[in-house]
Amino acid sequence: MIERHFLLDEADPMLFYGVGNANLRMLRSLQPKVRLVARGDVIKVLGDETDVAQFETLFERLKAHCIRYNSLSEEDILATVRGLQPREENRTAIVYSTSGKPIAPKTSGQQRIVEAFEGHDLVFAIGPAGTGKTYVAIALAVRALKQKEVKRIILSRPAVEAGEKLGFLPGDMKDKVDPYLQPLYDALGEMLPMAKLQDYIETGVIQIAPLAFMRGRTLNDAVVILDEAQNTTRAQLRMFLTRLGHGTKMIVTGDVTQIDLPAVQRSGLVDARSVLAGIDEIAFIDLDRSDIVRHRLVTRIVNAYEAANVAQQHETNKKPYNDESLNSN
Repeated sequence: MIERHFLLDEADPMLFYGVGNANLRMLRSLQPKVRLVARGDVIKVLGDETDVAQFETLFERLKAHCIRYNSLSEEDILATVRGLQPREENRTAIVYSTSGKPIAPKTSGQQRIVEAFEGHDLVFAIGPAGTGKTYVAIALAVRALKQKEVKRIILSRPAVEAGEKLGFLPGDMKDKVDPYLQPLYDALGEMLPMAKLQDYIETGVIQIAPLAFMRGRTLNDAVVILDEAQNTTRAQLRMFLTRLGHGTKMIVTGDVTQIDLPAVQRSGLVDARSVLAGIDEIAFIDLDRSDIVRHRLVTRIVNAYEAANVAQQHETNKKPYNDESLNSN
């Protein structure tokens, strides 16, 4: 008789054990030669060495399934025990949502982001609202974390207000910056169970911080994402990019049509293309209106604003030069 402890680590215990511990009860019935005692994310197993080794093989397969698909049903357990594939793998899926649905590239532009990430250490994804550039970037980061290619995910945004002055916000530093970072929380919440996400944030495996907090850091063994990069200055973007450390990949996303900086400041994202052109390890992926995956109205809204901008520019160019001020006394 031996005793072994098996750690769920990346797998969410609530998903693994099932509702009302239904999965755990099934495992006990299917593995009657061993005794299972579950406490938090640890399963204690007692039995003969051969039986415990057999359970370990089953456990590792079930844990991998739970991590990959964010789900584990009694049907999945039965299929695994019988040596069958619990479900057909979606080859295009980056990760699976908390409801078990595949999150995969939906457009050619999104697919180019995925391919660029696999072959480059720094990727710029630039395109209009609704093209899913941030969502795909976070999915790639979650996949890298799950596959233990990196030790942490670091997400950042410049804390620039979109044309509004919000004034002084109450609370501590986290309370003040969270409104700017909510879109990142939303995306993570679709890809990681809430309990696991909270644990990652508390332990620093996932760090979400405003851009100003990046100064002075060297970021190793991580996927680092900078969202809304059109609202960085040249100095800020340079500071961020030079945080790149060993074993780290960066994704920078932004929309150059939604710059909220003062008119006198040039966007660092606009500047980056010319400054960094010719560096092979850097990929620039441009998305356009055909990559918009939000509500169909978003495409029409983007088209309407672009047409209005073109018309306004045309009228400005047609306006005759006014020299009245030079002739006045």
